[in-house]
Amino acid sequence: MMRNKYGNRKIHRDGEVFDSKREFERYHELLFMVKAGKIHDLHRQVKFELVPAYYEPVERYSEKTGKRLTDGQRCVEQAVNYYADFVYWEGDEMVVEDVKSEATKTEAYIIKRKLMCRMGYRIREVE
Repeated sequence: MMRNKYGNRKIHRDGEVFDSKREFERYHELLFMVKAGKIHDLHRQVKFELVPAYYEPVERYSEKTGKRLTDGQRCVEQAVNYYADFVYWEGDEMVVEDVKSEATKTEAYIIKRKLMCRMGYRIREVE
């Protein structure tokens, strides 16, 4: 089985894929908390758009009439997204959670964590 750049192996269980054994274990801990009524509305791999894509107009013309179309756009910069490992509710508070080790706290992750803070979401990091 292949390992990723951090030495983790992907775990395939019940039709789902987890990035690491620890993420798989944490998912089962959270499922237990759901059954115990401590948390609710548990979701995996939730996408947050941090910076939207940037498009610029492009001139396009109708093949039939030769007239200029106004809907032509071209993506200049793709969106920046953050995928949370888990999102759930603890009482009336939404929790955004990520399973992290020191090795996976990359510069890109830290920037995304700061952008999430600017959006009003604090990431709970679990080792």
